[in-house]
Amino acid sequence: MPKQKAVPPPKQAPRHRHIPQRTCVACRQVQATSTLVRLVRTPEGVFPDEKGKRPGRGAYLHSRPECWQPGIEKNLPHALNTTLTEADKQRLTEYFAAKSADDDSVK
Repeated sequence: MPKQKAVPPPKQAPRHRHIPQRTCVACRQVQATSTLVRLVRTPEGVFPDEKGKRPGRGAYLHSRPECWQPGIEKNLPHALNTTLTEADKQRLTEYFAAKSADDDSVK
């Protein structure tokens, strides 16, 4: 009886890496976390979280003015389950205004 050749196992398709998705609290669009800005509620107040690693309740917004302007006033307090102080609003407005200016200068 002749020996049968060993058949190699079929090649598997390459696995695609999982990309986390989050929802902008203002416009409700679902996108990759890299395209959104995470804001986190801490005992000291609400702060932008550049790296996405700070502890605390988080929410996501686009850095576009049509998202962050109404988001800070209406959607963010509900999403973070808190009341934004004037200092929080000022800090976030300055952050997003600077980020929008940076995004405009890159284009």
